[in-house]
Amino acid sequence: MTIAVETFFLTPGAPGTLQAQVQQMIAEGILSGRFHVGEKLPSSRRLATHLGVSRITVTLAYTELVANDYLSARGRSGYYVSENAPVPPVYTPHPRAADTVDWSRALVQRFTGGDTPSKPDDWRAFRYPFIYGQADPTLFDHANWRQCALRALGQKDFAAMTDDYVDRDDPLLVEYIARHTLPRRGISARPQEILITLGAQNALWLTSRMLLNRRRQAVIEDPCYPAQRDLLTHSGCRLVPVRVDADGLPPEAIPEGTDLIFTTPSHQCPTTATMPLHRRQALLARARGLDALVVEDDYEFEMAFLAAPSPALKSLDTDGRVIYVGSFSKSLFPGLRLGYMVGSEAFIREARALRAAMLRHPPGHIQRTAAYFLSLGHYDSQIRRMGRALHERRRVLEAAIAAEGLTIAGRGVYGGSSLWMQAPEGVDSARLAARLQADSVFIEPGAPFFAGPERPSRFYRLGYSSIPTARIGEGIARIAAATRASRRETAAQ
Repeated sequence: MTIAVETFFLTPGAPGTLQAQVQQMIAEGILSGRFHVGEKLPSSRRLATHLGVSRITVTLAYTELVANDYLSARGRSGYYVSENAPVPPVYTPHPRAADTVDWSRALVQRFTGGDTPSKPDDWRAFRYPFIYGQADPTLFDHANWRQCALRALGQKDFAAMTDDYVDRDDPLLVEYIARHTLPRRGISARPQEILITLGAQNALWLTSRMLLNRRRQAVIEDPCYPAQRDLLTHSGCRLVPVRVDADGLPPEAIPEGTDLIFTTPSHQCPTTATMPLHRRQALLARARGLDALVVEDDYEFEMAFLAAPSPALKSLDTDGRVIYVGSFSKSLFPGLRLGYMVGSEAFIREARALRAAMLRHPPGHIQRTAAYFLSLGHYDSQIRRMGRALHERRRVLEAAIAAEGLTIAGRGVYGGSSLWMQAPEGVDSARLAARLQADSVFIEPGAPFFAGPERPSRFYRLGYSSIPTARIGEGIARIAAATRASRRETAAQ
């Protein structure tokens, strides 16, 4: 029996190459039990015509499925579902008993209910996505990343891909960070003072786990990265939010008894304020006087396209009290989940042991792929390309904002990829964001970035890393129109 060609269709916008989509479509048909052993597939010519793809695409897909034993080829007869094809399991599920566990009593600690901002899964479908921190496929170097990934899959790197490093990291990646990345921030570090992490979030978790408990006090910026506030809340420490100003975290506002200070001096999150050199020095002096440690999250230093960035806080540290956190989330892509932390050898040794107890190490293949991408010069090329694009987008964005009479509350001195905005009095940015989503515009409400019950509701963040330059003007016009409408509605109440 020949399977009807009409049962095959490609999903518009599906990921992967056309060949991969055809393979997946047939494999899923076999695994689901819709296609049975011995049934004949449509000819490659007929299926290609039906799907609107080239015949070679279907032929290659069939050939790959034969190699994987999903299909068998019979001379001039065609392709059939193989006798050795995976057979879907046949079972009758048992009726599920009622859950009798009292989870309200069984859970000794809860991690839900935090403030981490969410984004719609379909944000890429928005025509005006002023979303922050997401990768733009038009700017990412897919071809060279793929080549580096394939090279990392080679026989030469088999051990790097497959071995259990236990608590170690890829030496090529660590060497690149030590010799190229950190010197750009004025930081000198030995390999034993560097730890690869699953992004900055993992580094911040490790730090809080090792340095904080219920008897210690930590200072965070207000507003700040919500996920950071959430994880510090889970540590049980005394958490003191300190309101930032136009220059970032004010050292004189840090209270006595502080043990750990979290700061984002290069691009304050989310206001984008850049801490000037004299304040960085004052912050280190304040930390020294308190005998406190400082965690510097330098998450976006590569996005300095307006001028060279200020030296990292860590580069000014003369007594080892600064723990430096970096990430490739903004400069490469957030799904990579790759970052690093730099600190005194004694601290990194303990962080390495804690990381090994939780997840051993980030995947070896990912580390080696990133090491090749960085060391072969592709990373620097991408940063330059992104810098040019972001600079142009920033110029167009600021011009559109000025033309529409919107208010910028914070802009990075050296660049970055977002602006911190302030809506007029009485306009709630959360309701404004909901109104704009219906108009295919995405903005990020600012209230979750603030601590405490009385959170300012007028602020919002505009990211410009993923929106095409040509759409910025119309997107800002829609934001301005929605803002005016919200203001009128508030005035009428």
